[in-house]
Amino acid sequence: MKIRYFRNQPYLPMFEAMKIFTDERTAQTEDEFWVVEHQAVFTQGKAGKPEHILNAGNIPVVQTDRGGQVTYHGTGQVTVYTLVDFARLHISVHELVTRLEKAIIAVLAEYDIDAYAEEKRPGVYVAGKKIASLGLRIRHKAVYHGLSLNVNMDLSPFQQINPCGYAGLEMTQIADFVQPCPSWEEVSQKLVFYLAQWFDA
Repeated sequence: MKIRYFRNQPYLPMFEAMKIFTDERTAQTEDEFWVVEHQAVFTQGKAGKPEHILNAGNIPVVQTDRGGQVTYHGTGQVTVYTLVDFARLHISVHELVTRLEKAIIAVLAEYDIDAYAEEKRPGVYVAGKKIASLGLRIRHKAVYHGLSLNVNMDLSPFQQINPCGYAGLEMTQIADFVQPCPSWEEVSQKLVFYLAQWFDA
């Protein structure tokens, strides 16, 4: 498993790079996690409904090919793109999502944050508020896109959308529960550790 880190990145170049990596990979290509901190952007899923973007303001909106509706990426959020060979895993899509959620929950447990997944709404929640989002695409038997975990960020842009297509869904972050808040680097390294365990399982 190869790990790459990218800070302060615009969304579109990373999106295009993911697609190229997926199109060019072979059965021998090593899986990679791309750990990214994005500049402010709203991303809309492949079947996303425009009415879920309430007021984009000066934040760019990018149409993507992942599943799910609209979400926000910005400074202080850890995004991990899971560029893995799906056929090699020998698991279902549901199990893939479950493994991502369990890795996030394990990280949050280290900070004594009681997080959980919901069967009908992918992602990870704390006391009814969403702290992490998932959005995946499988093409050529390979996975790309991935997950985002809110660490210490300005959450107000989430109020400009219906996050993940749910009106009134409140968002939260690690900084709401832990002070001083752990660094982006610390959280990202813990997340990669647990993800690697689940993908080796």
